[in-house]
Amino acid sequence: MVQVRVAGVALDNTGEHVILLQPIDGLPANSRLLPIWIGAMEATSIMVAIEGAETPRPLTHDLLRATLQVVGATVDKVEVTRIEQGTFYAEITITANGAVHRIDARPSDAVALASRTEAPIFVADEVLAEAGVEDVITEAEAEADVEEFSKFIDQVDPDDFRE
Repeated sequence: MVQVRVAGVALDNTGEHVILLQPIDGLPANSRLLPIWIGAMEATSIMVAIEGAETPRPLTHDLLRATLQVVGATVDKVEVTRIEQGTFYAEITITANGAVHRIDARPSDAVALASRTEAPIFVADEVLAEAGVEDVITEAEAEADVEEFSKFIDQVDPDDFRE
């Protein structure tokens, strides 16, 4: 397993949201990135957590974090464990009442929860080898992407997320 950080959330050429996970342990600037395509709601949730933005009402991942806190559970880590036929799989490891539990999750949900709980994020070596791409994005480009998405967050209407 390789520990990663959220390097950014961006839009691809078709307008789809993609989260970029980057190894954090001593790799050169042009290391591998793991792009995972996610939904708009999940992208917003991750960026809200990363930016520390306030929302008028709790998002689903805020509710999950609050629920875990109320029952005394902690999020130990999240892991992107495998990729099968183009679908990524993840697990959330929590500790509750002295027992460790591994919960199947979509990577976007796992990362959104980790971003709220400061839990470390890991990717299986095999997943990074299979689906990782060379990191050719400069730090300035990554910051510009985050700034662009932050503007989107600032302009989004909370009513867009109500059912």
